[in-house]
Amino acid sequence: MIKKAVINDKKKLIVVDSRKIELSKYADYYFPINPGTNIAILNGFMHVLVKEELFDKNYVETRCEGFADLAKSLDKYTPEYVAAVCGLDNPQDIVAAARLMATLKPMALYYSMGITQFVSGVNGVKATANLQMLLGNVGVAGGGVNPLRGQNNVQGACDMGGLPNSYPAYQPVTVEENRAKFEKAWGAKGLPATPGLTLLEMFNGAIQGKVKALYIMGENPVVSDPNQHHVIEALESLELLVVQDIFLTETARYAHVVLPACSFLEKEGTVTNTERRVQRMRQVLSPPGQAKDDWRVIMGLANRMGAQWGYDEPKDIFKEIRKVTPSYAGITYKRIEDELLQWPCPNEDHPGTQFLHKDKFTRGLGLLTPLEYTVPAEEPDAEYPMILTTGRLLDHFHTGTMSRNSRILAENVPTAFIELNTNDARNHDVQDGELVSISSRRGSVRVKAKVTDRTKPNVVFFPWHFFEAAANTLTNDALDPVCKIPEYKVCSCRIEKIQP
Repeated sequence: MIKKAVINDKKKLIVVDSRKIELSKYADYYFPINPGTNIAILNGFMHVLVKEELFDKNYVETRCEGFADLAKSLDKYTPEYVAAVCGLDNPQDIVAAARLMATLKPMALYYSMGITQFVSGVNGVKATANLQMLLGNVGVAGGGVNPLRGQNNVQGACDMGGLPNSYPAYQPVTVEENRAKFEKAWGAKGLPATPGLTLLEMFNGAIQGKVKALYIMGENPVVSDPNQHHVIEALESLELLVVQDIFLTETARYAHVVLPACSFLEKEGTVTNTERRVQRMRQVLSPPGQAKDDWRVIMGLANRMGAQWGYDEPKDIFKEIRKVTPSYAGITYKRIEDELLQWPCPNEDHPGTQFLHKDKFTRGLGLLTPLEYTVPAEEPDAEYPMILTTGRLLDHFHTGTMSRNSRILAENVPTAFIELNTNDARNHDVQDGELVSISSRRGSVRVKAKVTDRTKPNVVFFPWHFFEAAANTLTNDALDPVCKIPEYKVCSCRIEKIQP
């Protein structure tokens, strides 16, 4: 869609990525920054906007607060300083791109895991919000800060309370009124008053003997989570591991019980996409073997443990969602047959909300937050002199559980590889296709090298879809202190040629 907008509608495009992704071919400005320097370059753009008074003064004055503190914090982020930090050749491109941004009304900002998966991930997201508020692009059609989710229905899972600190619709578990509401709705007593654990905290708890059991649905942490040896140690420490999935994944191989689930084509329900649009999902195939809908499996277990759940179909569950989730209250199966509804939709007369923060922010005024660039948890040194970053390929999805079972996709990209810059390959005497060992402080992997100029010198790109050469054997499990997300996107590593 972005490529079409650029080619057919002559839209302007600015791409910031440490790897030369396909979109960079279509960009007016492309910034191949060093991994982990997102905040620096965002601050660099804002430095120019403030210094040259190109920001939206009326928007900032009427809809935001904290501008003076933000402006002061941006003083040091000159184009020259930012270019040095980010590893860019031409500081003036930062100036030119910022000037271009100021002319685009509205401008949409898109990001995915390359902003969030750092120890500074929360501040990285805040920096994108700072930039868009300075430009007056939040709360307007076609603008906004738009996070691209990593998997289908991640948005819906979060909306339904798939987080350790909230009930559905992001209602905090720490608020007594919320606990009372859900205890009444669910016929439960003594719901926790404190947030639960994140996934990596659960693994740490398992190794410490504090977490005895895990129930994992549709997730493959042996491949997807950082520091693979640590994850496997945690799973092997559990007294009970239950895995519910459509394939016998690498994680399921450590399970005491495996529950066969249905794929998306085999079940009914709804999904919510990254635009907050709720859409019907319809069954078109019969489930194979003993596979069951996720909700039927969970209800069966719950009722065996003393619950008295009586759902007959997904529509019954959706009715309950509407009762306890204010943002979904006005959405019905009947309406989404004919309407493109986005939450919040508080009642059945409401048309849904195309974009958030129109006229005013939820908190009142938008908060412009001074943010400092901080280095990643690991930096190159004499022992591990290169930078490792990970990511996805177009041909494969997530941990390859499904896409590597597709003959065509598996033929397109059959095996794991790393991308190694031409200069680095020459320095290590590595030819395209040769086997190398890539190591970090957490382990080593043998994998073929793909010599290319898509990556920067001294940066290695490793797709993480392949269990037999798992990138996350190497990645760092250092966490963002606020949201506890791991720093998948940058750690130090070294390359060694394997002699034939």
